[in-house]
Amino acid sequence: MQRRTIAPIFLVGLVLLAGCLSAPLQATTDGGVDATNATTISTTGTGEVTADADLAVVSIAVTTTADSADEARGTVADDVAAVRAALTDAGVAEDAIQTTGFNIYPEYDYSGQERDLLGYRATHTLRVEVAPDRAGEVIDLAVGAGASEIRGVAFTLTDEKRAELREEALTRAVDSAKADADAVASAADLTVTGVHTATVGGSASPGPYPVAYAEDAARASSGSTELSPGPVTVSATVQMVYEAE
Repeated sequence: MQRRTIAPIFLVGLVLLAGCLSAPLQATTDGGVDATNATTISTTGTGEVTADADLAVVSIAVTTTADSADEARGTVADDVAAVRAALTDAGVAEDAIQTTGFNIYPEYDYSGQERDLLGYRATHTLRVEVAPDRAGEVIDLAVGAGASEIRGVAFTLTDEKRAELREEALTRAVDSAKADADAVASAADLTVTGVHTATVGGSASPGPYPVAYAEDAARASSGSTELSPGPVTVSATVQMVYEAE
């Protein structure tokens, strides 16, 4: 009876010992070691691609005040129609001019004991997409036709160009991650044999390029608006786990 009890216990001990001896290692770029997988190296790569903007987005606002809400609405409608006509007559496509906001609200004077209604303010905002070299022309045309504000200009990329640059940025990011993995493998007397997993991070590019534009000065000046957009950078990040031996 004693021999039957001791033999299984002895065998279980051998199995546990063998499991500990075969536990693998995992190498990481930060020098960490994980006793769960002896054949992986984890790295992170970043790639960037810079190019000239191929799209300008101009934000235009037409604002007016009137004694009644309907009068304010009508005046803004006429001014926006004039702005649209000026742009389309200059060759800007109708579908490149889109409404991004519209509101009418009362304005009050709170200086006295009771608030006094001053009138109603109406605002209609437009988004205009053109080639970068036409952004200044759009500003001049819009202000000349009755626009009250130029709220900003964004020099950016079309969807097609952005996708093209992102693909190149991802390629550079993977190359960077692979170079780090090879360096870690060499230092650890290992060789990278393949990709275990890959995770793609987000992309980034600059936001709007701000433009200050005073209505009165614009109407009084005979010069044209000239803008100088900077380059646009698209970046991508990848997290790679490589198999090594």
